[in-house]
Amino acid sequence: MNLLRVAEIARAILYEGYILYPYRPSAIKNRQRWTFGGVFPRAWAETEGGDPWHMQTQCLLRGNADAAVEVRVCFLQIVVREVYKLDLQGDDAEAAGEKVAAPVPWEEAIEREIVVPELPIVGLRDGPVSVPFDIPEVSEREPVADAGLVAGYVMRTAAALRGSIAIAADEVAGGVYRLSVRIENTTPWPVGKRRRENAQRSALASTHTILGVRDGAFLSLIDPPAELREAAAACVNQGAWPVLVGGEWDSDTMLAAPIILYDNPRIAPESPGDLFDGTEIDEILTLRILAMTDAEKQEMAAADTHARALLERVEALTPAQFGRLHGAMRRPGSQVDLAAGAALAVGARVRLNPKRRADIIDIVLKDQEAVIEAIERDFEDRVHVAVTLVDDPGRDLGLDRYPGHRFFFAEDEVELLEPEGGR
Repeated sequence: MNLLRVAEIARAILYEGYILYPYRPSAIKNRQRWTFGGVFPRAWAETEGGDPWHMQTQCLLRGNADAAVEVRVCFLQIVVREVYKLDLQGDDAEAAGEKVAAPVPWEEAIEREIVVPELPIVGLRDGPVSVPFDIPEVSEREPVADAGLVAGYVMRTAAALRGSIAIAADEVAGGVYRLSVRIENTTPWPVGKRRRENAQRSALASTHTILGVRDGAFLSLIDPPAELREAAAACVNQGAWPVLVGGEWDSDTMLAAPIILYDNPRIAPESPGDLFDGTEIDEILTLRILAMTDAEKQEMAAADTHARALLERVEALTPAQFGRLHGAMRRPGSQVDLAAGAALAVGARVRLNPKRRADIIDIVLKDQEAVIEAIERDFEDRVHVAVTLVDDPGRDLGLDRYPGHRFFFAEDEVELLEPEGGR
């Protein structure tokens, strides 16, 4: 299992929706959090309805007789934070604590991970292996000082959680198995207790599963081999979306997320860090944070360590870092193979032959000789060849990526020239 490659993606998913713009606890939007990957107590789900009490992942893997799988279930345990002030007139100051509304009550979280050690595939064919888990309740008190004296305390509490992970495998073709992982929340829930807010505090939040295989390889459910398309379509995923992670040639790790992803997802290198709110893009959210009033920023910073770190990171962005958020093109590499068998590469000399004749630049640059400065790919997977003109007196500006001295063409609009001096 390639945990290094999946860790960054998994952490982003773990905190997806943790705190939403406008990042203030007083905003209604942030009183309705934990919207992704919730697995609620079974008794609540069956009596009140509408919320899932289990999550199921099914995927395909190819493996030999020695293949074994490892399962990691990750989620957040919700922690309620309340603030109390002390009635110093009483004999027992702590017992006389009175809950106050400021700072505003808030829900934090504890990261939880349940690791199921390696299980041989051959053993899983005999029936599901059930692994129970029991997360203890949390009750912590943190004193709050005023002028050197204890004036109150912050109380953090979290409900105990109980559940199980069932893992099974069945062979769907020669050496190909359907792996099933089912997570259930069996935390006791009093009949007749109907507040969803309380039920959510006994739920697994942002739940996702990381799967690893030894002596085998996972198969994509998005783009499965032709002979296994029916088997892939028959996989039943409930609340989970399994994708390959780790890179094009590495298929020993799969992530089953509560949100839809492509195979081999990755964090954009331009992103400076978690923004928690996946419904917006980094640049927009960063601008909105910077536009907050001082009072709004103070409330955001007081929410918790995650919100405070986000604010500090955004305010510390340099102009260069901020500029990177405006957009990017992905480089497929320093070389791209053409249909005719030749290869374009950075540094190669080419003759320009614009075919779209979209503007005067296409007409003026026809038949000009140029040098490939970069080969880049856009978000629609189209390749663009960036060039600088051989006869441009401002070519140095093009190499520094100044507009007007650096031009983009499709790969079929450039003709590869023989190197000077022949081959």
